[in-house]
Amino acid sequence: MRIALGISYNGSGYEGWQSQLSGNTVQDRVELALSRFAAQPVRTMCAGRTDAGVHALMQVVHFDTPLQRETSSWVRGTNTFLPPDIAVQWARQVPDEFHSRGSAIARRYAYVLLESQVRPSVEAARVGWAYRPLDGAAMRQALPFLLGEHDFSSFRAAQCQAKSPVKTINRIEISQRAAYWRFEFEANAFLHHMIRNIMGCLVAIGQGKHPPAWLAQVIAARSRDAAAPTFSPDGLYFLGPLYEEGYGLPARTAAYDWMP
Repeated sequence: MRIALGISYNGSGYEGWQSQLSGNTVQDRVELALSRFAAQPVRTMCAGRTDAGVHALMQVVHFDTPLQRETSSWVRGTNTFLPPDIAVQWARQVPDEFHSRGSAIARRYAYVLLESQVRPSVEAARVGWAYRPLDGAAMRQALPFLLGEHDFSSFRAAQCQAKSPVKTINRIEISQRAAYWRFEFEANAFLHHMIRNIMGCLVAIGQGKHPPAWLAQVIAARSRDAAAPTFSPDGLYFLGPLYEEGYGLPARTAAYDWMP
């Protein structure tokens, strides 16, 4: 049978999602835990690979297994062998044609940013940081330039393996709660470092270094050199993919209620 899992993790102690020789990745820890629980090797495919230091509220993976077990057992049993900063949130049996990456119709991220003259402490590695005040109106005026289908080469990392730089951003929302800003993104897919590079530009606009219309020039340039430096991974959270309702998979986890 094919099983899908929703997984949350604090990525600050790991070298990203994808398995590495060091063994210090989220995928390495998840597959080790699954294999110990199943008493046989288990390999997973994820909905979206996250970089070192990036967190996830609902990464979705799938794997195939001959074992017949209650879905709740995959949650409790796997969590027994996982470290405290990684946890399976739910498990579902899915059709054989389901693919955690290929079946996703959209992906969602949030970036949480602290605006303060003092660096983060208790929330260190969990939020980004802006030392200078931010102009929310200016940042929101820049958002329409990003919406829709564009060539996002200006926000693409050199090591990006995507076949095309053309992506479609469906939604961007900016909200503020006291000193904390939340930027939420939804698109059909994202390029490597795309959100962190967009964040660098939005913060530059919010701090008055560029006008909102500058973002249109950055997009039109189709050159990484035109955009701002890549922003910190600390405040970036993979909120998870979206699937057709027929699969019956959760769209959120309890961690959504903790986020600022």
